[in-house]
Amino acid sequence: MQGDGNIAASVGDYSVNLGQFSGAAMDHARHLSTGLPLASFAGKSKLAREIDALVHRLARHGLLEYRLSSSRDGPDLVVIEPQVPDYWPRRAKLSSRDTVVLSRFAYLRRRGNEMVLESPLAGALFRIGDPAIAATLATLSQPQKLGPKALSFNLLLLELLVESQILLKLDAKSGDGLRVNEGDGNLVLWDFHDLVFHTRSTEGRQANPVGAAFSYASVVPPPPAVRPRWPGNKIALRRFPSLEPNSLLPKLLRERHSTRDFDDKHPITLDELAQFLDTTARVVSEWKSGPYFDGGPEVTYSTRPYPSAGSAYELELYLAVSNCEGLACGFYHYDAGQHALVAISASAQQLQALSVAAQFAMDAPGQPQILITIAARFGRVSWKYSSIAYSLILKDVGSLLQTFYLAATDMGLGGCAIGTTDIDLFGKMTGLELHIEGPVGQFALGRGKKPEFQG
Repeated sequence: MQGDGNIAASVGDYSVNLGQFSGAAMDHARHLSTGLPLASFAGKSKLAREIDALVHRLARHGLLEYRLSSSRDGPDLVVIEPQVPDYWPRRAKLSSRDTVVLSRFAYLRRRGNEMVLESPLAGALFRIGDPAIAATLATLSQPQKLGPKALSFNLLLLELLVESQILLKLDAKSGDGLRVNEGDGNLVLWDFHDLVFHTRSTEGRQANPVGAAFSYASVVPPPPAVRPRWPGNKIALRRFPSLEPNSLLPKLLRERHSTRDFDDKHPITLDELAQFLDTTARVVSEWKSGPYFDGGPEVTYSTRPYPSAGSAYELELYLAVSNCEGLACGFYHYDAGQHALVAISASAQQLQALSVAAQFAMDAPGQPQILITIAARFGRVSWKYSSIAYSLILKDVGSLLQTFYLAATDMGLGGCAIGTTDIDLFGKMTGLELHIEGPVGQFALGRGKKPEFQG
C-alpha cells in the first residue's frame, strides 16, 4: 500500500498494480491478509464499491482464496482455491426437500498434508480442513435427501458445491444420479480419468504450474539423452546400405526441425497455406460402414493424409492468422471436407492472448504468422472406445504434428509444435463446451527467418 493510495500485489518477482483507493478502502483492505467477510462490502456505499472492485481485481489475477469457518478467528472448515480467473463464490438454492449426490467426476485426494476436493468441471477446488466434512461428503456417493439435519451441517458449503458441479441436485427427471443422468449427452461419453487428464494437462481450467517448471531438478539428476545400452550381443546396422538411396523421406526427416523465428517481411502466402492444408489435412474420401452390432446405427467415415485411430478423424483445425499474404488477420475454421476456411468471430484481445501465449510457450522472439489449434470432437472417439479414448486422441495429434512438420519442411516453411493450450480461452472464442470439442495441440506455421551470417 503506497502513500498516494495505490495498491499493488506482489508474488516473488511478479507485481500487478490494482489501482488507487481511498484511505478508508485501504484500511479495510488490510484485513485481506487474515480474511475480509464478503458481507462487509455487499452494500452500495462508495466504500463497498471500492472494496468490491479491489477484490474482483485480485480474483482475476488468481490472488484470492475464500475461507469458510464457524467464526472469524476459528479454524478453517474449508478453503476454496479458484482454478479459473473468473471464479467467484456463488450459491445454488437448496431446500430441505432437495436431493443431492456427488458428481462422478468429483474426487477427494491428498495434497501434501491436506485433503482437497476437486472436479474437472469445477472452477475451484475445496481444501477440506475438518475431517467431519470429508466423512459427510462420502455419504453423498449415494443420493441423499437433505432434510433439516443435513442443512444444519453446512448449507452454504452444500450450495457452493452444487454451483461448482461437484454436487448434483436431482429432480424427477434426473433419476438416481448415475452416468446417463449427469450433464448433457456429450458429457456421458467421457470416462472419469479422461476428463481429468484433459483439464489437468492443459491451461485454462487449473491453477497449477504448467510447462518447464523443473520441479524435480533439485531432487534427481536429469536422465541421459540416450539410454545406456543393454548387455548382450550387438548387431551393428550401419554397415547395411539404404534400400532406397534416392527417396526424399530420409532427407525430409533429417532436415525437419522446429522454427520459432518467422520472417514477417516475407510472410507465408494464402496459396502456400492452401497447399499445406491440402497436403496434410484435407478429406480425401468419405465412406460408410454397416452397424457394428445388431440394431446399431450406420457409421460414416472419411480418409485423410494422416493416420487416425479407428478412422475416427476427430481432429479439427482452427487457424489464428496474424500475418499471411492474401488472407485477413482473424480466426478461421478449416473445413476439411470442402477444403475451405470459414471465419469465426473472435475479438482482437482474444486473438492477441492466443498468439502471445504461443509465443511464450515457444520462447520465441515474436508471434507466429499462423497458429493452428488442433481441437478434438471427443465424442467421435469415445462413442466407440472406452478407457483409451483420450489416449488415442493424443496419438492422433502426434501423427498429425509429424505430418505438419514434414509438409512444412518440404515446402520450405517453418513450423513448431507447442506443448500447451488454453482450453478456457478456446471455449470463449468458439462458444464450444470444453467436453464437446476442445484443443489438444497447437502448431506454429510461417516462413522461417533465414539466419544472418556475419563474415
